[in-house]
Amino acid sequence: MATILNTTQQYNAADVVTHTNLNQIVGGTTFVAGDGGATDNTSLEVNTTSGSLQIKDDGVTTAKLLNSTDKTDGVTLPKIQHIDTAKVLGRTSTGEGNVEEVDVVIGATGDSGVFFDNDDMLDNNDTAGGSATRGATQQSIKAYVDEYALKYSGVEGQLEVSGLSTFRDLDLSLVVGANRALVIMQVFGGNNSTNTYFRTKGTLVRPYGSSNNSGFGASGGIVGPAGTDGDGYTCVVITNTNGVIEYSGGNNTATGIKYRIQAYQKLR
Repeated sequence: MATILNTTQQYNAADVVTHTNLNQIVGGTTFVAGDGGATDNTSLEVNTTSGSLQIKDDGVTTAKLLNSTDKTDGVTLPKIQHIDTAKVLGRTSTGEGNVEEVDVVIGATGDSGVFFDNDDMLDNNDTAGGSATRGATQQSIKAYVDEYALKYSGVEGQLEVSGLSTFRDLDLSLVVGANRALVIMQVFGGNNSTNTYFRTKGTLVRPYGSSNNSGFGASGGIVGPAGTDGDGYTCVVITNTNGVIEYSGGNNTATGIKYRIQAYQKLR
């Protein structure tokens, strides 16, 4: 081990320690290099101007702060300082400089802050592009969810049917947009009990038969005056790329049939 205190003051068992010989001890104290060899520099020294004990500029290195083997038990960031929210440790200029807390700035340039430009972040409002290495902004994520999430509507309208072979357009683009969309709606009422059937405009799919007992599945059912067996049902159908569906009915002609769009979702 290296010598920590050097002094010429000697004490015997019967000696009394006084302020004079204490001053001699302190005045003769020096801090010397460790056991690292001749290339080590003195780690601590007394500032002769302020009288304080300080670390020499070349005395402490990164290797001395961190464990030389696995670097797990050295000085870590939480041991150095608490860092405020949305800040990181860094320098505000290139080259050498003091480490300090700096703001995280996205999409900006300047002389302070840690900057993420368009090469670092994606700000797409759709899925036209993608990256496995770049992050997305909160704005772009929210815009995508707002556009493609399942939405409640509640919009109502009326229609009439007159025969299974006659298909009519039902334009829902003012609600779902001029695009392909999944639509969930209630169909009910009318002045006469009859079958009703909905499909994507432009397709050739049609139900089997024309009687009130035909099975239309999730895209059709029986409607009629309130209090009858054909009061209404819930329908699931997909529009074409312009937001339009088609509908038809059984042999009975019925008017005043109501529909209520419960929810819809834009499709890519």
